[in-house]
Amino acid sequence: MKRITIIIFLLSLTLLLNGCWSKRELNELAIVMALGIDKTDDEFEVTMQIVNPSEISSKQPSGKNSPVVSYHAKGKSLFEALRRTTALTPRKPYFSHLQMLVIGEELAADGINQSLDFLARDHEVRNDFYIVVADQSTAKEVLNVLTPIEKVPANKLKNSNEGSQKSWASTSTIQLDKLINNLSSDGKSTVLSTIEIVGDKKLGIDPTNVERIETPVILVYTGLSVFKEDKLVGQLNEEESQGYNFIQDELKSTIEIMSCPKGGNLSTEIIKSKTKVKGKIINGTPSIDVTINVDQNVGEVECDIDLSKIKTIHMINKSTSKLIKDKIKKSLDSIQKKYQADVVGFGEAIHRADPKEWKKIKGNWESLFPELKVNVKVNVNTRGLGTVQNSLLYKTKE
Repeated sequence: MKRITIIIFLLSLTLLLNGCWSKRELNELAIVMALGIDKTDDEFEVTMQIVNPSEISSKQPSGKNSPVVSYHAKGKSLFEALRRTTALTPRKPYFSHLQMLVIGEELAADGINQSLDFLARDHEVRNDFYIVVADQSTAKEVLNVLTPIEKVPANKLKNSNEGSQKSWASTSTIQLDKLINNLSSDGKSTVLSTIEIVGDKKLGIDPTNVERIETPVILVYTGLSVFKEDKLVGQLNEEESQGYNFIQDELKSTIEIMSCPKGGNLSTEIIKSKTKVKGKIINGTPSIDVTINVDQNVGEVECDIDLSKIKTIHMINKSTSKLIKDKIKKSLDSIQKKYQADVVGFGEAIHRADPKEWKKIKGNWESLFPELKVNVKVNVNTRGLGTVQNSLLYKTKE
């Protein structure tokens, strides 16, 4: 009886084990690498960039077919539009490998909350893809551009966004969970990287776009798109975007170019930046203190300057500090005066500093933010001068 009881117990455990009832084979799926959403009249139009497996496999591709295929469909809701694509695709779209979401300019200006709601609810869609906004074009047009080197355009969009954010600081790698958190925070709006088509849009879909030494149509990140609540209100250029990333403590590295006293230029590489933002309310008036500590290396010297002198290093530090302050000022002028959208989270900083006083001014934050006083302090430390101390150019001339 004891042995029978054990056998029955073990058999009952098998009922609790997960099986493969919901399995889907790879050859039954259409892997979606990028998704584009546009607004046409009162309908949503979706564009799915799907991988053509035979053209990106490790085996020798035919070279006759495109590495990706785009499918388009419209619907009154995003959910309906996506379901309608099943009537077009030879396999069921699979979104777990989604790399990029491109939002068309018209939809961004109209509001993105409705689109985000579906993506946040769908269990198949992961939240680790990047979200960008098309500038002066539709998401459909962006995803139809073939790109060199990276066969899958979605990978090019992803890599360029990451590379620009890490090395140039003109973009921001925003994923779904961060975007939703930004839009749901009190008094805060958000930014998204801006993608632009440079060249004739009609040529971008042609295979010859990737068969030439100089690609006639390219996709370029041009800065950040500013959203007030969930609606697009404008763009920050590259310099303003860098200022934004300094404030947000999201700057990994960038380049600063300054003029030398005797003519010529000197370039430095920012290798480390740490920002602290503190809010305060004095006599009912809110203000912000921004302190930024920067480490840099001298990257290129195109002038007659003696880097062995301490006063020269002090001059370089002071010049870099001024350049960063100027970028931040230009960024804040656009954010506060032009767009009046708290994408930098100053409202949250004041809330953390003084919750009681924040409750009093919270209702008037939209009118207070444009006139908010922001004190910026930038401390710069030059660490490295490179393997050559002074310029070889001017040494040769001498």
